[in-house]
Amino acid sequence: VSTFHSMCARMLRQFPDAIGYGKDFTIYDAGDSLNCIKDCMKRLEIDTEHWTPRSVQAAISNAKNDLLDPDRYDAGAFNFFQQNVARVYHLYHDTLVRNQALDFDDLLRRMAFLLRDFPEVRRQLSERFRYVLIDEYQDTNHAQYILAHGIAMEHRNICATGDPDQSIYGWRGAEVRNTFRFEKDFPGATVIRLEQNY
Repeated sequence: VSTFHSMCARMLRQFPDAIGYGKDFTIYDAGDSLNCIKDCMKRLEIDTEHWTPRSVQAAISNAKNDLLDPDRYDAGAFNFFQQNVARVYHLYHDTLVRNQALDFDDLLRRMAFLLRDFPEVRRQLSERFRYVLIDEYQDTNHAQYILAHGIAMEHRNICATGDPDQSIYGWRGAEVRNTFRFEKDFPGATVIRLEQNY
């Protein structure tokens, strides 16, 4: 029983070479991440009064949860704010790598890439986690959706509980459409509708 983030931290420490890190990598919490972003903005001479470090942090977080690395985010940066976020994202990413650190969003993003790019790792984890249960599925973001699929891809033993009418975390990247796509992603899944509140 685990959150996505703690599960990913544990698994990434088992396969550090695949992500180019040592086993003892540091995990930046939200405060560490914000301080690092402030420092990057200062180094890039970006006005923190016009764009707050928190708004830049949120934009980078959303990009990571959409599995966008700095180059891909940069390629889609069309307005001035996004272009400045892209500059910060590049420097922030480089700083994390240099410090052998991952932030919370990196835990999900790096694990999703690991499952996608290393079939042997995916098979090992699929063998270890033979049954997958995800609660509050309506609140999963794109990275979490990819993680669930990566682990359940081999055995297809997955159970998700959720209520699309209870989705409240869209502001932090939750995609309620993950709930609607479940039956399409797992044909033959049994759907049990709990339509009466006891």
